[in-house]
Amino acid sequence: MYRFLLTPRWWGINLFVVLAIPFCVFMGTWQLGRFEDRVQSHEQAEKRPDPSTRAAKPLDELLPVDKVTSGRPAVATGTYADQFLVPGRELDDRQGFYVLSLLRTDSGKALPVVRGWLPGSASDAPVPAAPEGEVTVTGDLQASENTNSDGVDVRGGLPAGQVGMISAATLVNLVPYDVYDAWVTLPEAGAGATGGALKPVPAAAPQGSGLDLKAFQNLGYTGEWFVFAGFVLFMWFRLVRREAEAERDIALGLVPEDAQDPPSPDYDVASTPVR
Repeated sequence: MYRFLLTPRWWGINLFVVLAIPFCVFMGTWQLGRFEDRVQSHEQAEKRPDPSTRAAKPLDELLPVDKVTSGRPAVATGTYADQFLVPGRELDDRQGFYVLSLLRTDSGKALPVVRGWLPGSASDAPVPAAPEGEVTVTGDLQASENTNSDGVDVRGGLPAGQVGMISAATLVNLVPYDVYDAWVTLPEAGAGATGGALKPVPAAAPQGSGLDLKAFQNLGYTGEWFVFAGFVLFMWFRLVRREAEAERDIALGLVPEDAQDPPSPDYDVASTPVR
């Protein structure tokens, strides 16, 4: 009765099922592994001491920034050059902007330094000037923020002197020197020229180290891939059963052998005369 499984049409169906089910299982297992990695990194981050409490190290020893070095105190010496404002930044449930200064180091590259945060709009706000002369800064190391694939600030369209993202790919297009693919935020901010004080910006947790929305998306994708595998198997059994019933009806003479379609589920066998 099941000899139809060896026909060319069913060879194609069987091959698809044999390839589709392992692929769905593999993708589901991979997504589950991604979720488990995020859970493990989250647990390790909770057990690990605060990176900002560890001893400061020279900047070059902590690069490139990863989950281990993110938040570590980094030391760099140089002279402040260009300054930019980063609008649309929230701190303590208030809207404001970052004051971002580029520190030219002895290597010729510049380190983006977030000297602090100010409330209000970045358009006409009085901004404290950066210290003059050679300075040594110690700040919490952070990875560059995201830009698009062309290195363009995804929050562009801002006035001159403002940037939407703190990223080397963005800043290198605005200054005539190389920029480190990282930035630091100062734990202590100085006073402004108008008497106002910059508020220090706390270091953010490294990306991919917590149980955020993306982590639970991985868990959701895991379930979807296993559902796809079950659906493929279910449809294969359904098609096999339907074909087998059609073959049986033809063998019993209930359906002509040259019939184009198998009998529908409501096919009334009792009303069909037996030849």
